[in-house]
Amino acid sequence: MHKDKFWICATPAMTTFPPDWRFITRHPAYFLAFGLGSGLAPRAPGTFGTLAALPLYYLLAWFATPTQLYLIIGIAVVAGIWICGKTGRDLGVADHGGIVWDEIAAFWIVLAATPQTPLWVAAAFGLFRLFDIWKPFPIRQFDARLKNGFGVMLDDLLAAGYTLLALFLAQKILP
Repeated sequence: MHKDKFWICATPAMTTFPPDWRFITRHPAYFLAFGLGSGLAPRAPGTFGTLAALPLYYLLAWFATPTQLYLIIGIAVVAGIWICGKTGRDLGVADHGGIVWDEIAAFWIVLAATPQTPLWVAAAFGLFRLFDIWKPFPIRQFDARLKNGFGVMLDDLLAAGYTLLALFLAQKILP
């Protein structure tokens, strides 16, 4: 067995396994943490989780008032600390690559502040993924030190902040 493919769970009832549909449907936190299944993608689960954020955001935006949408996003961020923390603890890996709720909630913040045109949304997606993968200062430092639900959420919230700053500057510079 390759060490990167299998993890030991902190939950005694579970055994060594790769997370799959059976695992993520055992608890609502797991299902949300794995982005309704998008985090099970064999390659680039963070990118697939961020992609999953798009239709979920637009579905919420369709039915909610702006105030309700911001409240839902805030709840998603705060709940994400527990969702990601519980799932990471039960997997035995604090920031497992398949845990993508952090990407979803953070990207919702970006989408809420981004002009809703295909070009701006695509730019927001690309920049968010860039900052989430690259982890410029201080994101990498927080990511290395905070191995819990708060740390999992924080690095993506900081990536969202960098994304919003870059989009703001682009709006000011571009005609």
